[in-house]
Amino acid sequence: MNTRLHQKTSTLLSRLTTELKHQQLWQLSAVPAKALQSSQPFCCDTLTFEQWLQFVFIPKLGQMAEQKLPLPTNMALCPMAEEAFKHRGQAVAELVDIIGDLDELLSGKRAQTLFVKSS
Repeated sequence: MNTRLHQKTSTLLSRLTTELKHQQLWQLSAVPAKALQSSQPFCCDTLTFEQWLQFVFIPKLGQMAEQKLPLPTNMALCPMAEEAFKHRGQAVAELVDIIGDLDELLSGKRAQTLFVKSS
């Protein structure tokens, strides 16, 4: 396993957590267990996207990185993040960028179209 990839993933997940808290999108109380049993992508019928990040994505990917398990290689969360957060405007640029960084790290592709940093 690529330990460096696991470390970078953990770092980006930590940054994602920090940014969700900074944007006041981090929930202090747990969601009902039933909400996590959805069969829909991103649990979109039971959770907001930020709840899905907090209660499904971050814990699961964090555990995989911590245990040095194989990480996903085909991931494109940025389009969903852009759609979910577009009403917040430029304030979420860093949040969307971190999600784009995760996509690029794990899949080698970046599907980010909003708030793209100029080189």
